[in-house]
Amino acid sequence: MPTKRSKRMNRRSEILKAAEELMVRQGLVGVTTRKISEAVGCSEGALYVHFKGRLELLLAVLEESLPTMLGPLQSLKESVGLGSPHENLMRALDGIFKFHRRVVPATAGLFAEPELLIAYRNSLNRQGKGPHLSLRGIAEYIRSEQELRRIDSHVDANLAASLIMSSSFFRAFVEQFFGKPMQPAWNEFAKQLIATVAPERSAKERK
Repeated sequence: MPTKRSKRMNRRSEILKAAEELMVRQGLVGVTTRKISEAVGCSEGALYVHFKGRLELLLAVLEESLPTMLGPLQSLKESVGLGSPHENLMRALDGIFKFHRRVVPATAGLFAEPELLIAYRNSLNRQGKGPHLSLRGIAEYIRSEQELRRIDSHVDANLAASLIMSSSFFRAFVEQFFGKPMQPAWNEFAKQLIATVAPERSAKERK
């Protein structure tokens, strides 16, 4: 039988999920305590059992509900010297793009709410997270593969990392903005992008 504590935790999860869905569909402006309570099927007062107010609730959504790029970046770090750099970077880019597609709608409105933006920025700094660390992770992978002579030494690791990250974010933003996929198709685009850093090996080279 569920305990009071487990019921409270489940309700908290329901609130965060409802808030995130509203954030994605309607932007931050559309996320009000009234709409959240309606989506969850509870009173507005029930929200304040878990959160002090809208700001704390939205900050919790950004901190807890949104995914991170830690998974793709950790996998990239662990793949140094294994497989092919092209395939490794393709997998990482695919994970990064999925991350960007999910977070762009949720975070685009942050600049319209300075108080929430500052709170989230401070939260990322406290937790040692942020886009700059993701850039560092990709650049470190490229340099590690360069040391093994699996990526050309002439490739600028920092520039390549910035190119990969910014291309993923821009494509996710444009597709969300216009509501349709860009061309060329994602897989072809990703292959061409990664080929500028680590060309795909031929069938003969893979043997």
